[in-house]
Amino acid sequence: MIQEFVQTVNDILWGQGRLLIVMLTAAGIWFSWKLDFIQFRYFKHMFSLLGGSRESNKSGISSFQALCTSLSARVGIGNLTGVAVAISLGGSGAIFWMWIIALLGMATGFAESALGQLYKVKDINGEYRGGPAYYIQQGLNKRWLAIIFSVSIFIGYGFIFSAAQTNSITDALEHAYSFDRFYTGLVVMIIAGLIVVGGMKSIAKFSGLIIPFMGMSYVVITLIITVLNIDLMPAILADIFSSAFGFNEAAGGAMGTAIKIGMQRGLFSNEAGSGSVPQAAAAAVPYPPHPVSQGFIQMLGVFFDTMVLCTCTAFIILLAGGSAGELEGIRMTQMAMEHHIGAGGSDFVAATITLFAFTSVVANYAYGESNLHMFKLDNKLGRTFYTVAYLVMILWGSTAELTEVLALADMALGTMTVINVSAILLMTATIVAISKDYFKQRDEGKLPEYRRGSVVVQGDTEKGIWPEASELKEQQQTTKELKLEGDAS
Repeated sequence: MIQEFVQTVNDILWGQGRLLIVMLTAAGIWFSWKLDFIQFRYFKHMFSLLGGSRESNKSGISSFQALCTSLSARVGIGNLTGVAVAISLGGSGAIFWMWIIALLGMATGFAESALGQLYKVKDINGEYRGGPAYYIQQGLNKRWLAIIFSVSIFIGYGFIFSAAQTNSITDALEHAYSFDRFYTGLVVMIIAGLIVVGGMKSIAKFSGLIIPFMGMSYVVITLIITVLNIDLMPAILADIFSSAFGFNEAAGGAMGTAIKIGMQRGLFSNEAGSGSVPQAAAAAVPYPPHPVSQGFIQMLGVFFDTMVLCTCTAFIILLAGGSAGELEGIRMTQMAMEHHIGAGGSDFVAATITLFAFTSVVANYAYGESNLHMFKLDNKLGRTFYTVAYLVMILWGSTAELTEVLALADMALGTMTVINVSAILLMTATIVAISKDYFKQRDEGKLPEYRRGSVVVQGDTEKGIWPEASELKEQQQTTKELKLEGDAS
């Protein structure tokens, strides 16, 4: 009965009901419109904020570390396997629809991350924590809904997704080198344990070191392959666009499939709207010191995940002749890489899977850990219990058959997404208000700085997180009085 219930819910969310595809697409269009297509109008500004993103303090990680932490979770097997599945089932046209959903998702990612930063709190150790559970509780005053979200993220990201990523690592290394899956899982568990025991700051430092190296390496390899096959690129690009709209004979009857598969895999990869990334966004010390700046930083994460890394995988596969109806999943990516660089291609893909999946394993811990404060479990006992359960799931996932438990994870992710999208839509007025405040200060030539009480927002933010607007008025009054005294003198 439980399996049937889970399957029924997943059919509504992910299957024939397509509820999540409709909700996330609609949210992307809504926020693109309400924010005046912020992802296009301020595209250059989004990149410019990276220059001042290295500052952190005892309460929070840097914006750059928050970006790398969110990318650690985003950049997983979906960037390798998910793209291959999209091409296998939807043809090359699916890639175009992955791009479209990513461009729309950038606005959604901006909205949820700005809210995560706005409504963040301090935990028992004085460190920033936040995410959908916090802005639902403080902004919408619906604690019961916040609790459901937190439980869902514990099930999905805290436990099952980490087990699934470990399963991908052990499977790839067993296939490439005949490594024993249990012992591989044991090594993954030990290394992950050494990293996560230090909490969010330790995870952020790890992500800040490994993600730039990992991403740049993959991009460089793709650029080399593309340059060596540059004569094929015009035909590849033409095929992507013609297949996306069913203009060629082969794709004429598959346009609907290309749209469905491309959007589905794109949504799964970039995570915009699922409510996962705001956990990382909330932990950051933003620069400029305004919630909107963190919205821009995390919007960049959506762009890099799909428009850069997923595109890299797509070009690698398509330049090797991959198309719908051939090998599915990671085997397609492995065969494509072997086509380009020889027998070492399988080794490269195995190494890439291991690295991509491991970063997700580590970042997933941070997302669950951020919600311990909701239950007053952000103490030594609560963290110890959560960490032990997380590590046990990693070891279990190394050898387990995950089909049934992954269905539960899909339901948890779907539940998270429905709750989060509903919440951010209900909080559109707040998102628009803080965005206008940011751009007003920027247009006046000021460094945008958020002050509690300066903007009308839904609910209330926690005291002590943001400077008070009254403090600014007092400072301005003191400055005015000093100026008058100086003039009188």
